[in-house]
Amino acid sequence: MKAMIFAAGMGTRLKPLTDTMPKALVPVGGKPLLQHVIEKLSKNGFDEIIINIHHFAEQIIDFIASENHFNIRIEFSDEREKLLDTGGGIRKASRFFDDGKPFLVHNVDILSNIDLTELYSTHIRNNALATLVCSDRETSRYLLFNREYHLKGWVNEKTGETKSPKSSIQQAHYLKLAFSGIHILQPSIFNYMQYFPDRFPIIDFYLSLCDKEKITCFIPEELKMMDVGKLNSLDEADRFLF
Repeated sequence: MKAMIFAAGMGTRLKPLTDTMPKALVPVGGKPLLQHVIEKLSKNGFDEIIINIHHFAEQIIDFIASENHFNIRIEFSDEREKLLDTGGGIRKASRFFDDGKPFLVHNVDILSNIDLTELYSTHIRNNALATLVCSDRETSRYLLFNREYHLKGWVNEKTGETKSPKSSIQQAHYLKLAFSGIHILQPSIFNYMQYFPDRFPIIDFYLSLCDKEKITCFIPEELKMMDVGKLNSLDEADRFLF
């Protein structure tokens, strides 16, 4: 199975660590974040991985080489010239997903106990264009799903901003869930992406399609998850792993 790891970000919330290294190589529990994600993917049957790179890209390339590519196929999608955001990054890596099968996308700074094999099986069973791992954790930005767990909109509760293909959306009628940064996509998404600019966020892409295509969610039971995006989360992440 194939997967993509987002590792191109500048990691500004992890400064000053990321002044000298990419976020992907910030150590947690004695291993770089990237290694934790690769090992989780490999354990769950994902043996072909592409990693997008930008900030201190050479360090990531050298690290993967030093680990003998973890004995699986690992390639790179080079965004050193221009960061392409999440949607543009996926599209740039489209050449890698040439087998017609669903593929996983995973943020490098997410640690979790999610069973990725179950996620993949659920996605296939639901016959969706995309399946987004979500939870009911507290945040300021939520995805809005209907009773059938189909994506219908997005809301920023701090600003009051909403996004939806509908001219207006009543939040009270929908289930509000937080996106985890892990999703499964059908390769047919690239047919739609050709109409987007070079750089675009994947959530805006999903919202543009959710009235035409089935975009659903996967809500893991007994979810344990951490976004290791800030300095004050590193100690907690160490405890999370052990």
